Amino acid sequence: MPIQLLPPQLANQIAAGEVVERPASVVKELVENSLDAGATQIELEIEKGGSKKILIRDNGSGIAEQELVLALSRHATSKISSLADLEQICSLGFRGEALASISSVSRLTLTSKPAAQDKAWQASAEGRDMAVQVRPAAHPDGTSIEVLDLFFNTPARRRFLRSDKTEFSHIDELIKRLALSRFDVSWSLSHNGQQVRRLPAASTAIARQKRLAALCGRQFAEQALWIENQYDQIRLSGWILPAAACQGQPACQYSYVNGRMMRDKLLNHAIRQAYGEQLSAEQQPAFVLYLELDPGEVDVNVHPAKHEVRFHQARLVHDFVVSALSDALQQLAAVTLPATAERQATPAAALTEVNISRSDAAIPAVRQHSMPGSSGNNAYPEARRSPAWPVAEPAAIQTQLQYLAMPLPEASTKVEQPAYLLLQNRYLLRVHQQQLCVQDLAELAASYWPQQTESAPLLLPLRLALAPAELQLLLAQADNFTQLGFDLLVRDQQLIIRAVPKWLRHTPLSDWFAQLLQQGVAEHGLARQVLEILLTANVLQAEFLLNLFSQILTTPPVNACQVSAQQLLALSAGRADEH
Repeated sequence: MPIQLLPPQLANQIAAGEVVERPASVVKELVENSLDAGATQIELEIEKGGSKKILIRDNGSGIAEQELVLALSRHATSKISSLADLEQICSLGFRGEALASISSVSRLTLTSKPAAQDKAWQASAEGRDMAVQVRPAAHPDGTSIEVLDLFFNTPARRRFLRSDKTEFSHIDELIKRLALSRFDVSWSLSHNGQQVRRLPAASTAIARQKRLAALCGRQFAEQALWIENQYDQIRLSGWILPAAACQGQPACQYSYVNGRMMRDKLLNHAIRQAYGEQLSAEQQPAFVLYLELDPGEVDVNVHPAKHEVRFHQARLVHDFVVSALSDALQQLAAVTLPATAERQATPAAALTEVNISRSDAAIPAVRQHSMPGSSGNNAYPEARRSPAWPVAEPAAIQTQLQYLAMPLPEASTKVEQPAYLLLQNRYLLRVHQQQLCVQDLAELAASYWPQQTESAPLLLPLRLALAPAELQLLLAQADNFTQLGFDLLVRDQQLIIRAVPKWLRHTPLSDWFAQLLQQGVAEHGLARQVLEILLTANVLQAEFLLNLFSQILTTPPVNACQVSAQQLLALSAGRADEH
């Protein structure tokens, strides 16, 4: 057979085989067009799993009358116009094949009205001949696309469709993924006249949390941790489930690259590696993660259905995701204590006798973590609040304090722990010689810091600009920083932090180190100054330091000040200046 050009109808059929795999493929292409058109309301009506009818309405920008015929032609699009555009794709669609491919295997009707146009127009195409008919119509601003009798002219492909229930489940899953990527859009989905989903636009954190619960389950929404991390032009945010809460079945595994839903092997590998040994072989990670980077750094034109992407700096992206997620998960495991364990460790009789009210609030579901080198404004988990003390006689408090020991996450069982309480995430309250004594945890931990100086190199060294005065202070304190486990380099009025003590690697280094420079590095007591910043800002939890420097609790109080009931109340209420 000689080489020859394929007829347009046959070429469209071949293209349709790449784009239109099943009804869910049609829905994906059409909804992505709606999102590219700026729609904030999208309604979908499905019949018989999509094989009979797919109707999508939106309130987007619409298509002008003179462009309707062109919109149903192959390789016709308004989203790119040059090769440079292809290298910087910011839209979900860009090939201009979807409408032509869909119309070649269905009966398609497109009705649209731009806001600047006085009336709506309708274009219809049916089957292989691709003859487009245009007529006036009644329609509000936006676009409606109706796809009837999918694969009516390709019986062989129609036989490969599954049951209506199965095909609709694919559509429902697709809408779930899309709704998780666009919280600013309201969604409505119905099947055979019955409404299945109705999701209003979520513009607040509470509304987004409700949508997350509706789509991923209440358990995921309550237990998932919010993370937000950025390095240079790469940003990662979203929800991730702690390893202890992960199940054997993948309940929720959604990842997005620049708003495009993706099943990328590199990202999946990075996420699994971040969990490390925290997950057993039977457990599956659960996450909803959004990766954002320069469009020029990612190639989305590597898969016919746009399910995969290729990163130009794949190793950097992989290591960034691993570092961001592993630091967040490790910090969670290190600094949080289960509320149930605390309640079990505090005898109910002791609490009742002294009328002490404690608030064992659940750990917040929304958290933010930061990778060393992050430039974002990220906050660490809320400090575990100090116990609220009512007015009580000092003698009663002294008598009952011994029952209020708070166990550490990984405390040694060889040494019996003395009683203590923490106030303001910094002050350690203990009983010594029948007296209440308060100690500054920053001062205590500073004396033990030299025993924990093992350094950990940063994946991406942090660079901070230095003022002349800051430069002189740093140079004067260079030896002290080295003794504490920091690896610093000063070059061209810039500080480069290459390594930090291993136990500080998970902290938002750019935030607290910048605060240290603003305060002015102390000539003496550098370790105490750093710890004061970390504890006061709740970057490090006091329980974490007590676990790290367990000797603090086995050493009798030295230079501790006794406190009265009034001073104790002031401390527990957060009025440190009254102490």
